Formats: sequence, structure tokens, C-alpha cells
Amino acid sequence: MTDEHAPPGIDARTPSFARVYDYFLGGKDNFASDREVADLVMQFVPEAPVVAQGNRVAIERAVRHLAAQGITQFVDIGSGLPTSSNVHQYATETHPGAKVVYVDNDPIVLVHGRALLTEDGVASFIQGDLYEPEKIFTDPRLTRLIDLERPVGLILAAIIHHVPDEQDPRGTVMRLHEFLAPGSHIMLTHLHETGDDPRVEEAKKVLQSGLGGSYFRKAEQLLSFMDGLTVLEPGLAPCTAWRPAGPTGELEHPLHTQMAAILGRKDA
Repeated sequence: MTDEHAPPGIDARTPSFARVYDYFLGGKDNFASDREVADLVMQFVPEAPVVAQGNRVAIERAVRHLAAQGITQFVDIGSGLPTSSNVHQYATETHPGAKVVYVDNDPIVLVHGRALLTEDGVASFIQGDLYEPEKIFTDPRLTRLIDLERPVGLILAAIIHHVPDEQDPRGTVMRLHEFLAPGSHIMLTHLHETGDDPRVEEAKKVLQSGLGGSYFRKAEQLLSFMDGLTVLEPGLAPCTAWRPAGPTGELEHPLHTQMAAILGRKDA
């Protein structure tokens, strides 16, 4: 997209998390302001796109695993812009009849998501705010597709690391637990504070100044988001090494350790 073709009501001068991520994935739904922030990050961490790509790998593995285990309903909060493959495609390829509701608060994401991801009886896209879960889970467009009395696969991919500490990220996730039936699963990916690469410190500064908040957190903080859930193997692991079953694989790049994935099951 060019700034001149921004949809009405969209400020192309203000960068967006979703559009920067789209740029890292090689997408075209971004503006100059988004590319400027992404390019600044890549000055310090040229391999930053591999982190975004690793995130997509973990999402696919989690969704296919859950669908194979009989989870046929998914809610993807903070879904971001559509990519070449998306949650409802992973789910329905593995389990025909699966249903998915995508949720995002970005107006551009909503426009593109409704145009490209909505599929009658299979996938729907709603506007919703992570901080207002009761509105998400009572939205009639969600409840028409998703039976909240049955298990749901909740996807929180690369969204909680945008919640600042003062907004209580753990509490934000814990409130989502309350809307899920026993047998539901929560899959979460998050920027991981490992201390492995000093260049990441400079990238953090760019993300903080350009986008207003991308928070790297340590393992114990990430595990706390799963309090009350059964964490499934292999526990917290780098995205490309994360598998819900079977051995972990070799890391394709050391910077993949900067994005971690975890999957938990609600037993009661």
C-alpha cells in the first residue's frame, strides 16, 4: 500500500505492529512509516524477519496439533494481517469442519481480514480489544461459530509482548482463561529475554520508540501466563524448536531464541 491509498480514517504516518510484522513477512500491506521502523530494527538485527517467520511456524504446528487432537474451534486474538497461510487453513486441512474466529483491534487488519479470511460457516473476523475479553466472547459473530461450552484453541501469537507491565500482562491472559471450557488450550508466543545476543538491546530501543512497546520477558514471566493450566511438552521453547509432541528440532538461526512458544491445557 502507498500512503496515498490509505483507507479512510487510517493514519498512514503512525506505524502499526501488524503492518511492521507484515513487512517482516514480506507482505505488501504496510506504509512508509511501518517500513521505517522495521528497517531501523534490521540495522541492528538484520535477521529480525526470521523471528517473525519462526512465529508463523509455531502457530502452524500448534493449530495442526490441536486439530489432530480433536479441537475444532479456534479463536485467534491479535491475529494481524492475513498471510499466505492462516489459522483456518491449518485447522481445516487437518480437521475438516474446524471453525475459526479472528480478532484484532487494528482497523486496517479488520478491512483486510474480513475481505480475505471470512468464509461462511468456517471463519469470521471481528474487531475486539484484548483488554475487553467479555466483549470478544459475547460478540454474536463469535458465538454463531464458536460454542464456548466446548473446548477452544485460543491463539495469542506475538500479542502479549505488546502489553506493558503497568497493564498487567499476566492478569490480561488470566482473564481470558475464564471464558474457556475445560479441555481448551492456550497457545502463546512472546519475545523472550535470553541475553544471548547484545544486538537485540538496540532493536528493543527502536521498537520501544517507534511502536510504543514491545517487551522482552524472561522465562519465569512467560510461564506465569500458564498458571492454572497444564503446560504441554516441550514446555517453553524457541518457536522453531517448539513441538507439542515429539523431539525438538535444530534451531535454524540463533536469533530464533528471541521468540518463544508455549502451549497449555485447561483441565478444569
